[in-house]
Amino acid sequence: MKRSLIAYVATLLTFLLLDGIWLGLLMAPTYRELLGSLMLEKPLLLPAAVFYCLYVLGCVVFVVLPALSWQWAMKRGALLGLVAYGTYDLTNWATLRGWSVQVTLMDWVWGMVATAVACAVGYLVARRFGRR
Repeated sequence: MKRSLIAYVATLLTFLLLDGIWLGLLMAPTYRELLGSLMLEKPLLLPAAVFYCLYVLGCVVFVVLPALSWQWAMKRGALLGLVAYGTYDLTNWATLRGWSVQVTLMDWVWGMVATAVACAVGYLVARRFGRR
């Protein structure tokens, strides 16, 4: 239980930090330009919090805890990001006016990278501090 909790917290904090930098600092103007009227002035915090908690739960259960090494966690994290972000981005591209291939590819790659790194860090921290 202790290892699972440490893995969850480490993965969550890493993913939040990475996504915060990506969305808040690096890509905010680009997303605003490319998505324009699709974006809210301020994001809704409750659905965002539920997404992060649920997504990281999937990362921990399906990648971090069963990982055999940090490289395994990184590769499987990238695969999870490919599937999850691909599902989101391709569905949006297929159904939303104004959602472009550029946004799809950019966000999809980001999801793979962020998930891979968060899973690898979660694995390493849980391995280091989650021993009994």
